Amino acid sequence: MSKAGEAVASLIAEASTSIPPDVEKALKSARRREEKGSSAAVVLKTILDNCALARRGRTPLCQDTGTLAFYIDERLRRRFPPSVLKEGVALATARGYLRKNCIDSVTGRSYDDNCADGAPVVHYVEGDSGAAPEITLVMKGGGSENMSRQYSLPDASLGAGRDMAGVRRCILDAVQKAQGYGCAPGILGVCIGGDRATGFEVAKEQLLRPLDERRKDDPELRRMEKDVLADANTLGIGPMGLGGRTTLLGVKIASRPRVPASFFVTVAYMCWACRRRTIKVADGQGKGVLA
Repeated sequence: MSKAGEAVASLIAEASTSIPPDVEKALKSARRREEKGSSAAVVLKTILDNCALARRGRTPLCQDTGTLAFYIDERLRRRFPPSVLKEGVALATARGYLRKNCIDSVTGRSYDDNCADGAPVVHYVEGDSGAAPEITLVMKGGGSENMSRQYSLPDASLGAGRDMAGVRRCILDAVQKAQGYGCAPGILGVCIGGDRATGFEVAKEQLLRPLDERRKDDPELRRMEKDVLADANTLGIGPMGLGGRTTLLGVKIASRPRVPASFFVTVAYMCWACRRRTIKVADGQGKGVLA
């Protein structure tokens, strides 16, 4: 096992067993908002207890360890090629941090080490040249992935036109349709515009943003994030769809240019188990510090 492969396995173990601090903070805040003794309060307490047990016991906090997507600084491409990532994934699987969760779509055969062509998912991205290069991992369960949606405006069934009011209708419709199936309370990553493929890519990238991030770059999108979150939490869906004041923990929105003929709104739904972790690579051996 290479040092770089070991670093990848350690990153997976941390992501699988420990909820990010911003998500845990949001869950605790949500519990305080719910009526004492309500189903919502009980569900949120159970979720938080589960998070604590998983962290203490170093066990996966959800049985569906999901699809693994790595976002890797382009400067690390040679040190962390797909072969090294698969090395780390196979090791993490052998150690019990990942379940056997990768199926051949044609034959139904299981890839018991979770490694195949296209698994894990790897994105090499431009990083901050003034900072240490990073690797970020997102683990997205199948239940939440099933609740992701894409709309094409105008949408007569929603009364949604080609404007921001129409975009808002699409996002709230996605929340309404998800109900508790995606393990609410959820987190939304949204892309306005783009083509069909980049819409989903950019929507998922929004799930990398901390829930407590203070957005400064786009006042209109900042307002929409805030307003959609508030509106969604009045729907009464609540944790696991059992009712309550907390249907979403966060909403993160980006926009991309589109061609005149197309106007897509893409919603990537993430469950409460928003498993994402980052490692800052401090030296050429792949060692680093979890962030």
